Amino acid sequence: MSYGLLKGKRGIISGALDSNSIAWKVAQRAKEEGAIFTLTNAPLAMRMGEINKLAEECEAKIIPADATSVEDLEKLYAGSMEHLGGKVDFVLHSIGMSTNIRKNRPYDDLNYEWFMKSLDVSALSFHKMLQVADKMNAINDCGSVVALSYIAAQRSFPDYTDMAQAKAMLESIARSYGAVYGKKNGTRVNTVSQSPTKTSAGTGISGFNAFYEYANEMSPLGNATADECADYVITLFSDLTKKVTMQNLFHDGGFSCVGISEGIVNRMG
Repeated sequence: MSYGLLKGKRGIISGALDSNSIAWKVAQRAKEEGAIFTLTNAPLAMRMGEINKLAEECEAKIIPADATSVEDLEKLYAGSMEHLGGKVDFVLHSIGMSTNIRKNRPYDDLNYEWFMKSLDVSALSFHKMLQVADKMNAINDCGSVVALSYIAAQRSFPDYTDMAQAKAMLESIARSYGAVYGKKNGTRVNTVSQSPTKTSAGTGISGFNAFYEYANEMSPLGNATADECADYVITLFSDLTKKVTMQNLFHDGGFSCVGISEGIVNRMG
């Protein structure tokens, strides 16, 4: 069901790899709600994914960009503003990568060069997206920028390794730049801490099925799906949330507030 929440708004959506991606679902919902936008991803990710199908469905232009490159981001914002006919109203950061996780390196034997790459791709890229937009005056007054996070920023999860630090940095950047951007032109900056979700990135983590089932058992409402996350992100892009900023917003069915669920007690008892 469409409510016209983003009618007349322009945006940039990053990180849509395939139809399981949260960013993919956000793009579909943004289109339904009346927005126009560009899509972006790193060239390598674009070759691996199916972004052309999404672009056709959403009538969106694709502008390739390495989010760790300031020059690429400048071209992304300039190209988006030119194509969309003005400054943007919303930006989605859905970018994360850990070579240590891909290579199954345990936390007590990390490759530090890969660790730094994880931080650059997964967190510093968020600061770069914000700072480049800020310097180019690319986001309209009362705009909204959202990045996707995970509760491993606050809690220890096996096999999530250096991505836990990347997510913690991502959330810190949202708070710090949210204070700056809010004073400048009312732009909100938030992170959404989503349930374990069966995306290509999520299922690539060792032990993901256990993460998923445990969270689903612990959460009073069950795990939030990618489609439900997209619905939530759309509200953050809309004018309904003009006073929500600098927050890490848990979208996890209540998992983050539960010590132990009755189901777990019964299973252990």
